[in-house]
Amino acid sequence: MSDMNDIRDAPTVPRLEGDPNAPLDLAAFKQAFRRHAAGVACVTARQADGTPVGFTATSLASLSSVPPLATFNMARTASSWPAIAETERVIIHTLGARNRSLAERMSGPNALRFIGEHWHEGPHGLPVLNDVTSWMVGHIVERVTVHNGAVIVVQIEEGGLGYEDEALLYHERMYRVPGPEAAL
Repeated sequence: MSDMNDIRDAPTVPRLEGDPNAPLDLAAFKQAFRRHAAGVACVTARQADGTPVGFTATSLASLSSVPPLATFNMARTASSWPAIAETERVIIHTLGARNRSLAERMSGPNALRFIGEHWHEGPHGLPVLNDVTSWMVGHIVERVTVHNGAVIVVQIEEGGLGYEDEALLYHERMYRVPGPEAAL
């Protein structure tokens, strides 16, 4: 059993560097989640006019195996939100260590995310990212609005596997692989 003094003696959370007026709970929240390693995925879809959209997500989770349901979260202010709010299907891609540059591209400026030959058209005309560890086509069954975000529930319909790879994690605002020298 740990000593309760360990928690009481821990340093307090400093205010956010960029905003000294930010509430302490926001600083604690952001700093805690920076220390929480998360797997890296990308979600792709199409806008109503056919334009491909996508983003990097660290909130992918399995919800159930029967039926096969997955969830991801996103801000309703995100550039991809209008497409996700209207589309029936998405493709969820899981990324490995060799996909670091893809994760960075898909989290960068939205106008640059689909320039290049790193993707192709897949089932239902949806964008499939090349050389990922896996991809799954999912039918959106629910969008749950929570404050300025949304939880998206997807029923998986089909998919494919790529090559095995080391895990890609997002931790302390960097993409990393597990191990003693984890930063890529």
